Amino acid sequence: MDQHTVLTLIDAGLQQCGVDFGRDGGLFASLFTAGLVGGWSHCAGMCGPFVLAQVATRLEGVPASRMTEFHRLTGAAVLPYHFGRATTYAGIGAAAALLAGGIGAVPGLRWVTGALLVFAALFFLVQALGGVLGRMPASGRGSGGGARRRWADHVGGVAKPLFGRPTGWRGYGLGLALGFIPCGLLYGAVAAAAASGSPAAGAFGMAAFAVGTVPSLLAVGLAGHVAGRNFRGVVARVAPLIMVANAGVLGYMAWRMVA
Repeated sequence: MDQHTVLTLIDAGLQQCGVDFGRDGGLFASLFTAGLVGGWSHCAGMCGPFVLAQVATRLEGVPASRMTEFHRLTGAAVLPYHFGRATTYAGIGAAAALLAGGIGAVPGLRWVTGALLVFAALFFLVQALGGVLGRMPASGRGSGGGARRRWADHVGGVAKPLFGRPTGWRGYGLGLALGFIPCGLLYGAVAAAAASGSPAAGAFGMAAFAVGTVPSLLAVGLAGHVAGRNFRGVVARVAPLIMVANAGVLGYMAWRMVA
């Protein structure tokens, strides 16, 4: 492959990115915001233990005489894990959007993508209601709870050997694996990403969602669950309003899609 071909492919990719961001920018912003708010109210409690386990293991390998603030910060960031998790989310978003786009292309089934946006909007409204009532819906309850728990146990079994030394590619692999753990907040995000009908847009949307969840998990890695709980009280006051706004954006996009 010569240099001209490579540059042509890069240019085509950038143009496609521009099209996706111009068409689905509102969707990306909504998913990023959902990850940012949901990270404090949901992810910090659910995924925080995974982050703390990695931080402890990474810092144990650094002698006390060599421990610096840089080691503490890089150990708490667990960036390979976040990159792996974002990769899994992006892959799920791309696959879901490809499937939804194929179904929506069938005559008479164009409403499917709009229905996915409505589902995501309703899900975020439920999240907002849960915040107002002081609790979030549990993802493991209901008729499918047993299957979700079994799947989570299976994913945990695959990921367990990687916790021994979660650095570099092992940390990335750990993120890849744990990205498949069932998560209630994730369901709404995937539905919204799938509604784009474009694999690239679905991947971008879920990557934006993953980036939004990083600040809360970074805070947990730096200061533990205490910091997460303290800041969660502040976020809880505005989270319902933001989730309602997200639901409104998605609902408006669904209306535009079917109008």
